[in-house]
This record gives sequence, C-alpha cells and structure tokens, in this order.
Amino acid sequence: MTGSIYKIVPRDLWEASEAAGRFVGAGIDLVDGYIHFSTAAQVKETARRHFADQADLLLVAVDPAALGDRLRFEPSRGGDLFPHLYAELPMSAVLRVEPLPLDADGVHIFPALD
Repeated sequence: MTGSIYKIVPRDLWEASEAAGRFVGAGIDLVDGYIHFSTAAQVKETARRHFADQADLLLVAVDPAALGDRLRFEPSRGGDLFPHLYAELPMSAVLRVEPLPLDADGVHIFPALD
C-alpha cells in the first residue's frame, strides 16, 4: 500500500498519548479491540460522520508499512475496506500530526493528504 493512513484524535488524548510514549486508541477503538484508521480517500467522510462540529482535533498521518501484519484492511458495514490496527500504534510509525480546524460552517479543514 502506498500513502499514509489517518487517525482523527482529540488533541488532549493525543497529547496524553505522546507524553506516555504510546497510543492505545480512543474509546471506540478500545471497545472494538483495534484502532480505526482511514485512507486518504476515506478520512473526510470519517470526519463528517463521526466528528461533525468537533473542534480541537488532530489528524495523525501514519506509515502503514511500519505497522506490519497487525494492520488489516477489513470491510465496513458499507463494504468499503478500512485499515484496522490490532496493536498499539508505535509512535515511530507516525509521520506527522496536524491540526484539523473547523471552518465557519463547522466543516473540518484538511491539510494535503498523501
């Protein structure tokens, strides 16, 4: 696979994870037993569906090649294949972390995606 995969994370959760040196996931990840990611083609819809009007979010870009066989692409309810990580996210796999601000209409403004 080429290109990054993405995780949308509340700033406070990410900053706590960085301080701890590990990211184990957000609430839904802990419930489901894996860390949910999106591809570049999926992440804007993920933001719209699951993070609408939420401020103070970060977009974490991750190198999928650094995750090994614990990363699996699995079908969602709609049949689209989403990346799921069945492990903690190693900080060494993080390529960059960028703010995900809202515009005047409450829509997230994305940086350039891989």
